[in-house]
Amino acid sequence: MKTTTTNDSGQKMVFSILFFISFAHLLNDLIQAVIPSVYPILKQNYNLSFSQIGLITFAFQLTASIFQPFVGYYTDKYPKPFSQVYGMFFSLAGIVSISFADNFYWILLSVCLIGTGSAIFHPESARISNLASGGRRGLAQSIFQVGGNFGTALGPLLVALIVVPNSQKHILWFIIAAVIGLSIITKIAFWYKSHLVVGKHKKYPIIDFHNLPKKRVQLSIAILLIVIFSKFFYSASLSTYYTFYVMDKFHLSIQQAQFHLFIYLIAYAIGTILGGPLGDKFGRKYIIWFSVFGATPFALLLPYANLFYTDVLMIVIGIIISSAFPAIIVYAQELLPKKLGMISGLFYGFAFGMGALGSALLGILADHKGIIFVYHICSFLPIIGIICYFLPNLKKK
Repeated sequence: MKTTTTNDSGQKMVFSILFFISFAHLLNDLIQAVIPSVYPILKQNYNLSFSQIGLITFAFQLTASIFQPFVGYYTDKYPKPFSQVYGMFFSLAGIVSISFADNFYWILLSVCLIGTGSAIFHPESARISNLASGGRRGLAQSIFQVGGNFGTALGPLLVALIVVPNSQKHILWFIIAAVIGLSIITKIAFWYKSHLVVGKHKKYPIIDFHNLPKKRVQLSIAILLIVIFSKFFYSASLSTYYTFYVMDKFHLSIQQAQFHLFIYLIAYAIGTILGGPLGDKFGRKYIIWFSVFGATPFALLLPYANLFYTDVLMIVIGIIISSAFPAIIVYAQELLPKKLGMISGLFYGFAFGMGALGSALLGILADHKGIIFVYHICSFLPIIGIICYFLPNLKKK
């Protein structure tokens, strides 16, 4: 039996499906989070450079990004309820592969398999959360996103508890997450298929049309992509290299560093919960603007803080900067309401792509200048968020 709530227009929000898709997102991103979490182990075992670590992230996120707009474009025209099941099989294969990988190129192949699974998962999942939203798209997107954030947060913690004290082959334990994910995604797929059969002539039952000229829409999409560049380039320095940063600056062990990363990732998840509903209430433009540009003073202070205040600043930065993404996705969907899959795939893909590019370039920079220098340079990136001033306000009157 589905738990639903009804808004003023009679549209029903299907909480059971939203929580299922959120939990599936948690498991999907938990598997993804294994990759950066095992970097210190792989770097130590196979004598990898920071440049190679950056290339591993580049390979994963480029694979995850390059397919997403195409998956979204195709499924806009031909919805595939069971496509997510195929995606989880790719991720499962990647987990098995990376458990046994013993050289740089094998690791690259493994992360590409996981990236392909992610590329298939996200566009259709974003569409499902929209279909189940009952018109409260910001809240629905936050519920969906927070599952992924918690999965990302749990990754380094579980790796620290399961893999670090033992060996690389203990990554195989994450097969359990993939198997649970397959069962949940299959249940969601049957709901989605049934929904499409019942309402096959209204694949987008919740659409708000605006009267913006085409050039204004194109400019707004361009601004959002620039904001994504700023946000995810900076986030790449936090997610990919934060363990190395605190290990180098504060002389921590791998396990200690993973727990500090966990603190930041939990804060990131909390910010995601807040971002969507606040965007519904106050307008997505203002949430996007505050989220990216508002992190600037804290990012600038971070390289000069001791360990305690580093944790404090990372919590504040995580909460602020993460609140943007649900608002960005829904805002973009409202700009192009008839292309939900394509626009979701484009923005998820571009986000992964910027994370990939950031990781690769920052790895090269870290090899030449040191990881602490990277954090000094990256602290200026959130300033770019000031361009959100030029976004039109789509908030309903």
